[in-house]
Amino acid sequence: MAVLGLSTAEEEIYRHLLRNPGVELDDVHVLLRQDPLVSAAAVRRLRDLQVIREDGGRAWPHKPELVVNRLAQQRLDEFYSTIRTLSDLNPLVDALRREAHDRGTHAEQAPVERLMGLPAIRERLDELAFFARTEVMSSEPYDALTPENIERSRELDLRCLRRGVVLRSLVRASAVADDTTRAYLQELTAAGARIRVLDDLSELMIVYDRHTALVPVDPKVTSRGALCSSEEGIVTAVVNNFERLWAGAAEFAGAAGQGDGAPDEPRLTDLQVQVLRAMCTVAKDETGARQVGAALRTYRRHISELMRILGAENRAHAALLARERGWV
Repeated sequence: MAVLGLSTAEEEIYRHLLRNPGVELDDVHVLLRQDPLVSAAAVRRLRDLQVIREDGGRAWPHKPELVVNRLAQQRLDEFYSTIRTLSDLNPLVDALRREAHDRGTHAEQAPVERLMGLPAIRERLDELAFFARTEVMSSEPYDALTPENIERSRELDLRCLRRGVVLRSLVRASAVADDTTRAYLQELTAAGARIRVLDDLSELMIVYDRHTALVPVDPKVTSRGALCSSEEGIVTAVVNNFERLWAGAAEFAGAAGQGDGAPDEPRLTDLQVQVLRAMCTVAKDETGARQVGAALRTYRRHISELMRILGAENRAHAALLARERGWV
């Protein structure tokens, strides 16, 4: 039960009570060959976690299904809190920068930084994508992407989309005509990206959170490097240019022959929302079914459908995914 947050000593005591409910725990350390202090601490924690209950000097275990679901929910809450902390590391980075002894190099950064060479550009793109929190705008006038390009871009793009970052991208019509590139763009739209197509696209630019913009040093010779700037005037000009192009572009789904638009986020019915909340908060399906006013078979059928929609492997995974999407 370590995956649920219990130590070896705690699990041994709980299993002992499952086999011997209602026993006294004063000498349990002798029976289980545990250190007395370790055993006493384990009993206190099991009591605090509501894994066991005591009355008159005797102890009983709570039902396994209740204990496992309760501990799993607590662990999910802890994991989700950690995920939220890891998704915004800017305060930590700022604090570490203040600790730096050599402040001269960073105290007065140039308003526009010139990045020379592909490795330097990729390193900065990785950094900006990692810290993006609201929106990434990109205009990329390529005719096709190689499998190597796609593999590198996929990790950055999907990581942003999983965090809820809005991803808007402009591409050439010729890129949509390429089978490999089109398949990748379809993958991105399925994950939530918004893509539009222009027949004649020559501008190369990327903007992160409307705060930092990257443009080529020489639009005609991109190998000369890139300019990176957070200057408000420069960023505003790049954003305005992107928005102008975006307004005149066609939706990717239509250009790719998929209909009038990209796939929408699944919309849950009121009953599905109630079932989802019940699944995340109650231990037994019977209780959840009564809570939402549905038959047990109907309740379980809705849970199966919700797991399919979420792409979850089990109920605990479904609860985590639902939290990430803001559904519960």
